[in-house]
Amino acid sequence: QVQLVESGGGLVLAGRSLRLSCAASGRTFSNYAMGWFRQAPGKEREFVAAISWSGGSTYYADSLKGRFTISRDNAKNTVYLQMNSLKPEDTAVYYCAASESTIVSSQIDRSYRYDYWGQGTQVTVSS
Repeated sequence: QVQLVESGGGLVLAGRSLRLSCAASGRTFSNYAMGWFRQAPGKEREFVAAISWSGGSTYYADSLKGRFTISRDNAKNTVYLQMNSLKPEDTAVYYCAASESTIVSSQIDRSYRYDYWGQGTQVTVSS
């Protein structure tokens, strides 16, 4: 079992930045691919970004490339999501997720490929 706890959410003005963190505990963090997803009110959960167990490969939703950056520190058992130039449409609950198995890149955005989920952290961007 892996426990995931997100933090760093909050209320920000459009154009500002936030960095989300996801702290993992339990089994060996470095064995897991990690992802970030988000869910806005009335919408389905959507893929944001993912990172391989080593950090050597990163993946992003096309619409977020250039603004969001995912990274991980295996020594700290933490994955991060740096969000820049935030927009009101980025408002959502952000979830981190962990996968025990290797995910092929074509499925990296599929939520069902992830085994463990955090409780989420709210990000609200005001205009």
